[in-house]
Amino acid sequence: MDTERIGRRIACFRERRGYTQGDFGRLMGKSRRWVQDLEGGHRQTDPRLSVLQRAADVLRIPLERLMTDHPVPRPGSSAALPVEVAALADSLHALASRGRVVDLGHLRRRVTFCCQAWASCHYAAAARDLPEVLADAHRTAVASSEAAVLLSRAYQLTASLLFKYGALARTPAVLAADRALAAAETSGDPVAIGAAARRVTRGLIHQQRHAAATDYAGTTATTLRPDLERSGSAGLSTLGMLHLVAAIGATGAGRSRQAVATAAEQLGEAGEVAAQQGERGADFTDFGPTNVRLYEVDVLLRLDDAWSAVEAAQRIDAAALAGLGRERQARHLVTTAGAAALTRNRDGAVRDLLEAERLAPEEVRRPSVTGLVGELVELVPTPRPELTGLARRCGLRV
Repeated sequence: MDTERIGRRIACFRERRGYTQGDFGRLMGKSRRWVQDLEGGHRQTDPRLSVLQRAADVLRIPLERLMTDHPVPRPGSSAALPVEVAALADSLHALASRGRVVDLGHLRRRVTFCCQAWASCHYAAAARDLPEVLADAHRTAVASSEAAVLLSRAYQLTASLLFKYGALARTPAVLAADRALAAAETSGDPVAIGAAARRVTRGLIHQQRHAAATDYAGTTATTLRPDLERSGSAGLSTLGMLHLVAAIGATGAGRSRQAVATAAEQLGEAGEVAAQQGERGADFTDFGPTNVRLYEVDVLLRLDDAWSAVEAAQRIDAAALAGLGRERQARHLVTTAGAAALTRNRDGAVRDLLEAERLAPEEVRRPSVTGLVGELVELVPTPRPELTGLARRCGLRV
């Protein structure tokens, strides 16, 4: 039995509970020095199982959480994609035989509807329509560069939607991102190429290829900058978002001096583009100064600086935030909930998650958000009805 690792896990969960070593010792019926020895791995060569079970009970976690580094599946949590999302993923392998050539105006309206459904966090509605939209766009794009742009946009949306469901949908999401880039390059449209490259970058991040993601997004932004700056708001939004996703990529390997510097540099580049454009993001990006500030919060949290993330979130103008789309607002609330949880403001975390649910229930049902809800249920000594109700709506057994 690895007593040092077990001790570190006990210390980690104790701190997340907000207990001092003295608090934990009193709950265990032991001294503070006993807790120090236990957490340092020096208490016993082979700690008695009864001691570890008592510690798990005090910390309100399963015993397995102290015994292993691997997360234990939570009873009642979903292990499958929503039906509509799974059908969208499956459809990527059977598009060519289904499509038909359609009028460009009709195709454009259908793609726009899917984008609007996404921005309003109606993910199931977007997922239901996208397979037919993709199939028709494939057939129509054969003889039209404008249709190729629409095909790329539909694939971009497909990738973004699938990426929301993490490892469950990673492979089809990466496939959709690659197809989005291929269609964009066929069209020759720099905005489409840049927007598709952003989804490819997300794919690299989801594959844990963080350095490649940052380099790819940064290089693409530099290469396309002249064309994007000549493309109006859509081009500037695309350029700025490339820098923002590059900043996210820079945080993937954990906090280091290089990671902090690279993320700050990319956020700075995005800020300059946002200052040039103003608060009028195009192509459903919500890009502008406010969105740059939201990404700053996310970056700080990913760099293990939750207190700075909380402070940065407090500086964001509430009216400007309310002017963004529901998807972006809800995603930010999930981020601030994570920061609040890490700074032991569990009431604040629950409040933000409930507000995110009010804005966008489907956003809160995603695996990563459900995981945060489950962590809060474990960490709060006596969960209130608001939290237990949210957990049940997320499919967790409380």
